[in-house]
Amino acid sequence: MDRLLKQTVSAELRNLFGDRVTENTEIRNEHGAGYSYHACMPPDWVVFPRSTEEIAALVSICGTHQIPIIPFGAGTSLEGHILALKGGVCVDLRLMNQILEIDTANMCATVQAGVTRNQLDERLAGSGFFFPIGPGVNATLGGMASTRASGTNAVRYGTMKDNVLSLTVVLPDGKVIKTASKARKSSSGYDLTRLFIGSEGTLGILADLTIRLHSYPEAIYAAVCSFQNVEAAVNTAIKTIQAGVAIAKIELLDDLLMHAVNRYSGLAYPEKPTLLLEFQGSPAEIEAQITAVQAFARSFGATDFIWEKEEVARMKLWQARTDAAPAARAMVPGSKLMSTDVCVPISRLAECIVDTQADIAATGLFAPILGHVGDGNFHLSIPIDPAVPGQFEKAKALNERLVQRALALEGTCSGEHGIGVGKLAYLAQEHGEALEVMRAIKKAIDPTNLMNPGKLLPPVL
Repeated sequence: MDRLLKQTVSAELRNLFGDRVTENTEIRNEHGAGYSYHACMPPDWVVFPRSTEEIAALVSICGTHQIPIIPFGAGTSLEGHILALKGGVCVDLRLMNQILEIDTANMCATVQAGVTRNQLDERLAGSGFFFPIGPGVNATLGGMASTRASGTNAVRYGTMKDNVLSLTVVLPDGKVIKTASKARKSSSGYDLTRLFIGSEGTLGILADLTIRLHSYPEAIYAAVCSFQNVEAAVNTAIKTIQAGVAIAKIELLDDLLMHAVNRYSGLAYPEKPTLLLEFQGSPAEIEAQITAVQAFARSFGATDFIWEKEEVARMKLWQARTDAAPAARAMVPGSKLMSTDVCVPISRLAECIVDTQADIAATGLFAPILGHVGDGNFHLSIPIDPAVPGQFEKAKALNERLVQRALALEGTCSGEHGIGVGKLAYLAQEHGEALEVMRAIKKAIDPTNLMNPGKLLPPVL
């Protein structure tokens, strides 16, 4: 960047934000990597706005000087979403962390984009309501909307696109729009809310969100069920979903991951392909759910269920599930984790996972499988040992084959991680001519390509 331009922009930013703008190298590096396995690419500045109006003023400065803008939540995304590929300003929303309204009468809440899911959970404790979307990290609600996040509850409650009613968005020209109202349905105009959900900061900066709340269930039971092979576990999940059982969570951990989780979290579950299950509702509803799932599981050779009915035991079980990624990494000391995901139609899930297991075995990599098998989504967590030459190249090739396998089965290159830069290469293959419609939308809203450039949409060759 031209020195005079940088001095000019620095002066304008400091005039607006004071000590809430920094060019500190360490802080910039923290904002140029996140949880991604991609090499760090830091921004030129990191700015910490406190309001929608400050975001709009910042965007106007960047528009005037044609400076790229990279929105930043908690930095927990996995596909390089926050890399500053062309430098610019990283807009860290952590100070926009106010819960603006809890509207229990309409079962919704309005929060600033920097509110984290743990913060919201704490505020809702004892209210009789909860927000169901929870990825395995303490992400911000704005970041979760930007990447169309989901998590363990998605099989029953849907993903972020199903649980956001409205957004306040700062557009690339500095204008502020509200995409919808609190109404639970509308046939008025284009669905702008869902246009911005999953847009990964390429169309604007999310300033606040109005989200759905759900009534806390009357009772909750959790269970652990082991199988002789992954195919049997996945087929149990498929039968459960096809039968319409309203199960809340149904997660797959393969034998490698069960070993890692036991070791990391101090548990002693059987180290076999395992389903972690959660049932919610009235006691009668739960009993009916359990009866159905147990019948399916036994038909596929499952061993006895291990029940966790007490809250402390359930929380420990689901914390172990949350700890799956660090548990995998801990198996290879000093490693850096490469995490990837795909999603396929549920009827093709067993085929995809079994073929992927065979592929992993042929590579010699340690790559345990974790699956949100109720909706056809699964992940590989691959610890890369920097001391072993060629591991990263093997992992990238494995990821390539995984994506191609999923696309061949009419699936998608990412069920919940998003695109960022890591999955750019597959967008044209997956979407065909629809990719040009996406590019037209981007061009119309952000004609000079200032919003998170280089992400989500592959360049025109």
